Amino acid sequence: MAQADTQISDKQLYLDDLVVGQRFTSRAHVVDATEIKAFARQFDPQPFHLDEETAKRAFFGELVASGWHTAAITMRLLVETGLPLAGGIIAAAREASWPKPTRPGDTLTVTSEIEEIMPSRSRRDRGTLKVRSKTRNQRDEIVQVLLAKLIVPRRVERP
Repeated sequence: MAQADTQISDKQLYLDDLVVGQRFTSRAHVVDATEIKAFARQFDPQPFHLDEETAKRAFFGELVASGWHTAAITMRLLVETGLPLAGGIIAAAREASWPKPTRPGDTLTVTSEIEEIMPSRSRRDRGTLKVRSKTRNQRDEIVQVLLAKLIVPRRVERP
C-alpha cells in the first residue's frame, strides 16, 4: 500500500525507518539557459546544449539540457531535500532514462518511491533499497527516471 508523500525534515532515515510504497518529494529547481550552457561547456559540449541558433537545426529543434545535467540536478535535489537517508545516497547500481528533454525555464521536482527493502544477510549493519525517482517539469512531464539500488545503514544495537 503506497503511503502519502513524506515531508522532508532534518531527520536522517535508516533502512528500518522505511516502508515499501513510501514517497518523498524534493523542492523545486528552475533551469535556465546560462546553467545549461555552462554545464555543457564543461561536461557535454554538444551543439544543441551550447547555442540556441545551432540547436534550432539539431535533433531537438531548440536548446536543451544534457541528460547528465538533468541527472546532476536530480542528485542535488535528492541529497538536499528529496531522500533523507542516513549515511548519504550511496548507489550500488542504477539505471537512468530521459523520456523528454529538460529545457530552459523548466522547473524540476523529484519524487522518489521505495520499491523494495532488502536487509543484508551477511552484514546486519546495512541493507539495500530499490528506489524509483522521477524528475518532472512544471507541466508534470517526466524528464528523467532513475531506478537505483542504494546501500542504506540499519539501526543496530551496540553490544
